[in-house]
Parts: sequence; structure tokens; C-alpha cells
Amino acid sequence: MAKKLFIETLGCAMNVRDSEHMIAELNRVERYDLTKNYSEADLIIINTCSVREKPVNKLFSEIGHFLKHKKPDAKIGVCGCTASHLGDEIFKRAPNVNFVLGARNVSKIIKAVNTEKFLDTNINYDESAYAFGDFRQNPYKAYINISIGCDKKCAFCIVPHTRGEEISIPHELILSEAQRAVRAGAKELFLLGQNVNNYGKRLGSGKKGGLNFTALLNELAKIDELKRIRFTSPHPLHMDDEFLEVFASNPKICKSMHMPLQSGSTDILRKMKRGYTKEWFLQRARKLREIAPDTAISTDIIVAFPGESERDFEDTMDVIEQVRFEQIFSFKYSARPLTPAAQMSDTVESEIASARLARLQERHTQILDEITPAYLDKVVEVYFEELRAGGVCAGRTSQNFTVCVKGGEEFLGQIKNVKITQPQRSILYGEVL
Repeated sequence: MAKKLFIETLGCAMNVRDSEHMIAELNRVERYDLTKNYSEADLIIINTCSVREKPVNKLFSEIGHFLKHKKPDAKIGVCGCTASHLGDEIFKRAPNVNFVLGARNVSKIIKAVNTEKFLDTNINYDESAYAFGDFRQNPYKAYINISIGCDKKCAFCIVPHTRGEEISIPHELILSEAQRAVRAGAKELFLLGQNVNNYGKRLGSGKKGGLNFTALLNELAKIDELKRIRFTSPHPLHMDDEFLEVFASNPKICKSMHMPLQSGSTDILRKMKRGYTKEWFLQRARKLREIAPDTAISTDIIVAFPGESERDFEDTMDVIEQVRFEQIFSFKYSARPLTPAAQMSDTVESEIASARLARLQERHTQILDEITPAYLDKVVEVYFEELRAGGVCAGRTSQNFTVCVKGGEEFLGQIKNVKITQPQRSILYGEVL
């Protein structure tokens, strides 16, 4: 009889893939059926995020809630980035947790479940060549890790301390996984890494060389039944002409580019240790708009990083005006442990930070209201991958815009032409032609 598994995934797409890897590993030796009801689960896993403070705070409240309602013999495990940086402190704060498994140790999940008070948060562990089993919660889209860890030393970021140094996964493993996913019905690949366009700089076991990212994209595009390739996140520093030209010219690469700005101020970018300037970012964005004008550009912005002056913030607003991002993920600076920025004393007052964030988000909303009406009566290609309530089927354009139509399972896994009848900021509504 199968056991039941409840898994809560917090944070990024890489965490989603790590959760899928854990599910695949567990099912190698014992059948686990997924459940959305944690009170009936035999195993509860919280796969955590530590990029910002809020998900970390949520962890311990979630543990307390699960303990009150779980089955008496159910096990609870904490995995992911918060597990990496808190380690055995999790046992001290929540002694009823059964195991703690770091983000760099996913392949050890079976041992973790079967060992009481198991703890492994080794960020130097190399599982880049480990062949995980196949499991995907969405059969129409395949997340594929192409690297683990991060070599960047951004002053605000805890990831190098939770996922270790950057190592590229051998391209043979990536191509094999992609081919299996496509044979199973996926028409879209989503490549994952902290800095995907730095792929190939270093392999595991000290090896060097191999394909670079543009070459990997070209190899994946040769898979016959594959229709779309996405990736996140590329680093602006590594957006050379070769990369941008392959992005623009390869028809299988979706025309959606995430360019994490973080700040528009060269001075703040220097404090952040981002490695590029405002001018470099703008030049890359202009070239992208020039050679691939149908591309939608998204970004990340941190408001009120320590030392940010009003002039620095105006530089950020200037980049927003010039690039006119189709999507912005914006946050007030959140100090993270183990990072250089957490030791900086020139913090920005909370009221000023909130006002700046509100102003940025309001202006971006205005830009979206200027952009969105152009989609009325436009015909777009949509890959449908999700059923929603009310007889609605949802999918995405190449530019990563969500499109909803009336329909059901007959559209799932299909690419259809859709005429947009009701464009809104976050969702485009239309009719299948």
C-alpha cells in the first residue's frame, strides 16, 4: 500500500525542480502518492527558500501548524536553502522535526527519511553528475537544472552560502533528460540555474571546458518534437553578442528574457558587487530590443539597498523608463545573514524604502496600462498547460504572457493561435481560432 506524501515548496523554480527530484528519489524504493491534505500524509516535507526574510519566518509557523494536525507517526523534514543556512538550529527551535537536508544534498533524501535526526547541509557536496529519476508534476513542461550553486558574490545574496560554488551539469545528462521529457509529452523545456548563461565554465570533479550556454541551446533545439525553450536566470554581465544573437535567431527559444537589474545606479551596483554598470545594462537591453523586437523583458529590482540615495533611486526609475519592462519583481531590501550587505550601516529608513517601492510599482503599473491595449485583436501562439476553474484553459505565449480561453483538456499540450479579446495587465483573455 502506498504511503502519502505532502510537500510544500517555497521559493523559486529551482526549488520546484528539487521537490520533483525528491519525489522521484523516494519512489525509487517505495511508492508515495502525493496528497494536498497534510493531515493524512505519512511524510511532510517543507522545501524552503532563504532569499528573503519572510519565507524563513514562515517556516517555523508552518512546522508548528503541521505538528498540531499531522498523523502521530508522520515524519516532518525541512529541506532547501533555509535548511542549508540554519542547519541544526532547526532541531533546536523545532525538536520534533525528523530530518534537515540542505539544498545541495537532494540526492540523499531516502537516507534522510530513514535516519532519525538526519542532518546534512554540506554546500560543497557535488551531485552534478547524479542521474535523478524522472518525475514532473506538469507533463507539458519540463524543468531541467543545468547548473548548481553560484560563483557570484553579490553583497545582498545568501545563495552562495546555501547552494555552494557553481558547477555545470554535464551536457550529456541534460540532453538525455530533455529527450526523455519530450518523449513523455513535454513540448517546452525550462532550463534552470543561478546564472544560466555562465554555463560550462566549470564541471564537477574539477573538470573544465565543455559546451557554453549558447552551444547548449543549439543542441537542445535539435530535438525534433521540442517546440519551446525557456531559461532563468541569465546574468546581465554574461549577455555577450553571441548569446543575444542566438536568443534572437533560434525560433525554438521563447522570446522572454529575464534581466535582473537589481539597481539602476552604477554606484549601488558597485556596492552590490554586480559586475556591470547602468550603461552596460541599458546597452544590452537596447541591443535585445533591436535584434528581437518581439521580446518581453522582465527584471528584479531591490529598492533601498544600504546607501541608496534619492539620486540612486532616480537612476533606477530612469532604467524603467528606458527599458519599459513587461514584468518587474520588486522588493524592499531584506538583510540576509552571512552576506556583506547585512554588515553595512548606511541603511535606508523604512518609510523612505516603502515610499520608493510604492512609486516604482505605481509607475510600472502605468507602463503596463500603456503597453497592454496593443494586444487587443492581436493573434498570438499559446502553449496550453493548465486547467482552471470555470471551464478555462490557460497557457503562455512565447513572451511568457498568461492567456486564458474557454476550453478544457482538448487544448492541453497543444499550441494554438488565439485572438486576444480582453487584454489585462496580468492575463490576456482570448478565443482559439
